[in-house]
Amino acid sequence: MTTLYEMTPKEIVAELDKYIIGQDEAKKSVAVALRNRYRRNLLPEEWKDEITPKNILMIGSTGVGKTEIARRLAKLADAPFVKVEATKYSQIGYVGKDVESMVRDLVEASVRITKQKRIQEKYSVAEEIAQEKIIQAIIPSKGKGAQGSTPRNPFEYIMGGAGYKTQKQQYEEQKASESEVAESDIELARVQVRQQLIDGLLEDQYIEIEVDDNPTQNTLDVGEGGMIAIGNIFGDAMPKRKKKKKMRVKDARKVLIEQEAQNLIDMEQVTAEALENAEQNGIIFIDEMDKIASGSDYHVGADVSREGVQRDILPIVEGSVVNTKHGSVKTDYMLFIGAGAFHTVKPTDLIPELQGRFPIRVNLENLTKEDFIQILTKPENALIKQHKMLLETEGVKVNFTDGAVDTIATMAYLTNEQNENIGARRLHTIMEKLLEEISYNIPDTTEEEIVIDSDYVKNKFSDIIRKDNIERFIL
Repeated sequence: MTTLYEMTPKEIVAELDKYIIGQDEAKKSVAVALRNRYRRNLLPEEWKDEITPKNILMIGSTGVGKTEIARRLAKLADAPFVKVEATKYSQIGYVGKDVESMVRDLVEASVRITKQKRIQEKYSVAEEIAQEKIIQAIIPSKGKGAQGSTPRNPFEYIMGGAGYKTQKQQYEEQKASESEVAESDIELARVQVRQQLIDGLLEDQYIEIEVDDNPTQNTLDVGEGGMIAIGNIFGDAMPKRKKKKKMRVKDARKVLIEQEAQNLIDMEQVTAEALENAEQNGIIFIDEMDKIASGSDYHVGADVSREGVQRDILPIVEGSVVNTKHGSVKTDYMLFIGAGAFHTVKPTDLIPELQGRFPIRVNLENLTKEDFIQILTKPENALIKQHKMLLETEGVKVNFTDGAVDTIATMAYLTNEQNENIGARRLHTIMEKLLEEISYNIPDTTEEEIVIDSDYVKNKFSDIIRKDNIERFIL
């Protein structure tokens, strides 16, 4: 698959369209921002330092796709990515999480991604080593015999120098000869076992292998929400402990391949590459930005803390150096995507310095009935497809008519309009309630196919639909 940075903005949007309905402006802005990261990497070094990412602020109600866009980017982007909530952080001097921890989380994600890439590159070599270890476990080597008839003391040398061989020497020579025959038999048996492994005939056979012993490590609280494993304090000073474990060949192969691949990589190189990747390609998605804005309705209490969090976030977004356990990392070229509903406050209620650091602002639209219909049916992970596949695992096929889909979408839209607007999450509530009885009775039901139509949906929600306006399906 083409990596996200090599895709054009239109291709990025097309990929997001597979999972996210509507919100074309938001998807376009994100696609352009990511493409600009790729363009920057093609510039000469002197120009790279001059161009910083244009951060994005996404404004829209809950459930309209802000987090989903970020989540899908995380899967698509071949880059370190973290999603954080602004409400988790507190002003310096207050009890709570330090804002710099978001950068540390990004570095950890970068190390994890880079390490996994390098491990995958070593899988082919690790697979060969693992195969030999499995063969060794099935047919172990015999102990080495005597090392020839070299004299081991002066008396033996004198007696043996004249061609005389003691009875012990003759016995050792005989055992060595037998050992050579045994080794050749072992090698022949291993060739047969190797072929049986290739043919998959020994997958369920139990063998005993040596694996790394990774006991549960105690952690130490270092303040500001940080934890450190006590074992990491000593680094590689202590040798790795091994333990013997009995398991099936198919399970042992996975463990050994992973273990050998990790032994083949250079962690210093991985860390250096991960830090550079975090600095140049890292993406931090900060949700709930509106919760730290100080609007006109907030003049006391939490107002000071909100503004304090903004001022602490500001240097991170502007560009600063953050110390992590893997080394120092600069935030100058990281891309920050902020998001929030901004119902009771406005983006202009953020401090001016922080506003200026999010120059691209995108308004996400509330979902319509047509959007709900598409969300139910169109995406590759469409909600109706998910529920159908879940029930098919137990041999029950559920079909939704077009009328049923239309009714569900209408109910979701009108409920959001008249009550709290929770966007696409309303569909989850309706679908769970709609299929609750079917899911509960599945083990005992004799029906192999169930058809859900508009009348079924209306009857299911008849107790909570207003009788004076039932034709509009208002909850």
